[in-house]
Amino acid sequence: MSLSKRIEESAAALRVALGQVHVPETLVVLGSGFRGFVKTLRNARHVELGSVKHFPVPAVAGHGSSLIVGDLRGTSISVLDGRSHLYEGHDPEDVVHPIRVLQHMGARRVLLTNASGSLTAKLKPGSLVVVRDQINMTGQTCLVGASVIGPQFPDMSRAFDPNWIKLICKSDRKLKTGVYVGVLGPAYETPAEARMLARLGGDVVGMSTVLEVIAARQLGMEVACLSFVTNMSGGLGKSLTHDEVLFMAKKHADWLAVTVARAVSAISGNKS
Repeated sequence: MSLSKRIEESAAALRVALGQVHVPETLVVLGSGFRGFVKTLRNARHVELGSVKHFPVPAVAGHGSSLIVGDLRGTSISVLDGRSHLYEGHDPEDVVHPIRVLQHMGARRVLLTNASGSLTAKLKPGSLVVVRDQINMTGQTCLVGASVIGPQFPDMSRAFDPNWIKLICKSDRKLKTGVYVGVLGPAYETPAEARMLARLGGDVVGMSTVLEVIAARQLGMEVACLSFVTNMSGGLGKSLTHDEVLFMAKKHADWLAVTVARAVSAISGNKS
């Protein structure tokens, strides 16, 4: 089945499930630790992704499996409360399918969120990074065969919207900016790998997001990203488990939810 056909069939299923033709212009994708943001929405409607044709269903602890449409401070937004990952066995096309479908239905900007490991002593666990650039180290891309829906060679020189970055940083002076490195995973990085990624220019490293950014930019969407540092990577700190990542994220859940709300409000023109 063609890519365009898959997108349209998923969009048709979502229109029936939501009872509306279009989705709001702003989309938020919630990574590990950010699901508390959903509680800030009013008049929320939930659609289970498993009920939508061709949608992958997130299965990693800390991720939800719903699309939510609701109101945030008077503005209607869409929220994916989880994402699928390459390391779960999904193809790149499946990982970015929700982004493509929701853009097809009217989304014009996307705020991505994720949990990450720090590659530098300057960013301690508990830091929140506004991503200003990225390095795709997954060895994969979502653009193969995607020229039917957008430019074959999208410009990635301004992958993250500089105006949105400025507004987010202005909303909370505690936020840092940095470069996100996306790797395949699911093993955490060795000390040698962490040193290599830092020397390449990375500040934080995670196992998601980079393909979503590429897909969104191919379709002309404005993109911003918040990356929550849960640990030091590759021998810079103590040994790590996924449960510890989730614990760290839960500890800061309220702050993360408030920051996401401010980031959305900043670009939509609302006061925080």
